[in-house]
Amino acid sequence: MKTTSLQVEHLTVQLSGKTILKDVSFAVHEGEVLAVVGKSGSGKSTLIKALSGHCFSCGDISFTARHNGEPRVVAITQQHKFKNLSNVSSFYYQQRFNSSDAEDTVLLNDVLQQITTDDQAITDVLSWLGITHVRYTRLIQLSNGEQKKLQLAKALLRQADWLLFDNPYTGLDTASRHSLSMIMEQLAAKGIGILLVTTESEIPPAVTHVAVLEKGYLQPRITHQAFDLHKPVTATVAKQALPIQQGIPEVYRYDNFATAVKMVNTNVTYGNKKILHNINWEVKRGECWRIAGGNGAGKSTLLSLVNGDNPQAFANEIYLFDRRKGSGESIWDIKQKIGYVSPELHQHFEPGATCFEVVASGLFDTIGLFRQLTGQQKKITLHWMELLQLTDFANRPLLQLSNGEQRLVLLARAMVKNPPLLILDEPCQGLDAQMAAAFVEMVNDICTVLKKTLIYVSHYNEEVPSCVTRTLLLESGKIAA
Repeated sequence: MKTTSLQVEHLTVQLSGKTILKDVSFAVHEGEVLAVVGKSGSGKSTLIKALSGHCFSCGDISFTARHNGEPRVVAITQQHKFKNLSNVSSFYYQQRFNSSDAEDTVLLNDVLQQITTDDQAITDVLSWLGITHVRYTRLIQLSNGEQKKLQLAKALLRQADWLLFDNPYTGLDTASRHSLSMIMEQLAAKGIGILLVTTESEIPPAVTHVAVLEKGYLQPRITHQAFDLHKPVTATVAKQALPIQQGIPEVYRYDNFATAVKMVNTNVTYGNKKILHNINWEVKRGECWRIAGGNGAGKSTLLSLVNGDNPQAFANEIYLFDRRKGSGESIWDIKQKIGYVSPELHQHFEPGATCFEVVASGLFDTIGLFRQLTGQQKKITLHWMELLQLTDFANRPLLQLSNGEQRLVLLARAMVKNPPLLILDEPCQGLDAQMAAAFVEMVNDICTVLKKTLIYVSHYNEEVPSCVTRTLLLESGKIAA
């Protein structure tokens, strides 16, 4: 008879009066790895929070420790949150590109030394995870893959008995996903308990059993092999015409331009490390581009030169909307013409910010709504929420929505001022296959009907809209031949 390593009985979670998990019961036995899958909004991330003690729940949860004492359970989250040296965690991620702000964050090595002073143990775990080269890098400058491995390093140095992964492949390129899958297999072989929530298309080989979470209810688990044999086919997204040309006010129509972005021999350097090397790139009006490349290739830095206030933009020859950057325009003049969605954006809104407030904040390019709206501004906000079928969420806090619902709210925020340029950085992170397909189709319609210029970042070919016809491939900060 197999030993039970995790027993969950009658787990129920309610948030703001809404039941997210309903009487969930399951067991994981020794030598098993369980993956919980389900659509966006089914409660997967809430399950990880409940099991790791990061949200209030009712029911019984019992983990078994590998050694004597209380079991050590660590959640590996989608995005690594940390504080800077000023003890602030609410800074905007674009600060990684400002040298003074970056200097205010700790080194990876400092974080691990807070766990153990055993230098050899730190060296061994970093070597095993393949991140020795970033040991003395500041946290804010780590790539998504490096942040994920840092979370693992912290857990291993704490001798975790259980690792709970929340969508472990979020933000990782192909090589990093393969590396993480191999790490999971090795961890399971060492006897470390693993449970993860993920999408149906990204179940790692280490998984032995799969259970489907649907509308808060967990179906009986089956073997990984049986799940693959009976995996449901993703429904085709029904195309529908979006009436997006109607009701765009004159105040949000912009002067014509020939070139949205032009970079001439652009370089970005931090200390002794060169991030971008002699980038020559031109995005003409109406073109739709994909930026591709592995974690750490320089994609986010490139975007920061366009959308953010990376101070190194002013030391380079960069043109935005036919005007050289630094020739007298303000950062707000630039942002007014750009709609932006990033993987981290939702984290920077106050917990109580409603979806209506989040969408309306796009009119002013602020992280939150800090002024009264005119009647026309309210009408525009509601127009885009209705268009993207978000009206029912208007008064709900953004952070209480599923990842997929949050992405649609952020897309509405990006579109609310009818910007001529859209920058969508990994917009489908955390979405199930059907919702991702619907989102991509919606972006394609917006760009096609309104003739938007698009810069799109994704590690997945199937998540790229069909309107994209050009690709910029970065490798180690250089444009690949």
